[in-house]
Amino acid sequence: MALRLRRRRPPEDPTGTMTVVQHLTELRKRLVISVGSVFLGMVGAWFLYRPVFNLMSNPFCSFMSKHPNLAADPRNPCRLVYLSVTEPFIVKIKVVAFLGLVLALPIVLFQVWRFITPGLTERERRYAFPFVASSLVLFTLGGWFALLTLPKGLAFLLGFAGTERVQAVLSIGKYLGFVMLLILAFGAAFEFPLILISLTIVGVLSSRQLRDWRRYALVVIAIVAAVITPSQDWFTMTALMLPLIIFYELSILVARLLKK
Repeated sequence: MALRLRRRRPPEDPTGTMTVVQHLTELRKRLVISVGSVFLGMVGAWFLYRPVFNLMSNPFCSFMSKHPNLAADPRNPCRLVYLSVTEPFIVKIKVVAFLGLVLALPIVLFQVWRFITPGLTERERRYAFPFVASSLVLFTLGGWFALLTLPKGLAFLLGFAGTERVQAVLSIGKYLGFVMLLILAFGAAFEFPLILISLTIVGVLSSRQLRDWRRYALVVIAIVAAVITPSQDWFTMTALMLPLIIFYELSILVARLLKK
């Protein structure tokens, strides 16, 4: 009679799954790699500060050039000001950290995927590269869309100061912080379809459920757009809502194709 040999499981893992300690060890490993990649990205971002600063300040400069009566110095309407001795250094560190995170985003997303991989099936693990690539594309698209809508948003907000008795003297820290929050809000929001499709792949959602929940989803999208946009103006909120609604409909289509 033939004997069947069975591989013995390690004593610390009798169920064949990772223990809590192993999960924490894996999480620490992924966090260390992610944080290290962000620091490396900050090194490269230090040399990109000036062109990125010009890119972020161009919408403000464009608006003020068309409305020099709102500037403290009409001859130089593009000027932003510092309000403290330490603000120039703090602002540069914040912008460099933001750029470092953006540059390290591929590695960070890959580490997130590697952390959740043990809980997925072999079929689901094949989506690693599409997941990371799609995340990068969607975040980049969201950031680009934020910069695209920024001039109109600034024109709407600063347009309320349309009187010669009011002058626009903006702190560089407040302005750049506003722009970075706007980019992060749009970039994170544009990951919305990827989340829906991922939940569909693992069987949590279906195309039928997404269709049935369409009305509620529209309300949630409107609320989210109103909450996460730092400017709170109707133009920016509408500019964020419309792509999310389109992404929701595309997610239903992709979910149907995946089911087939």
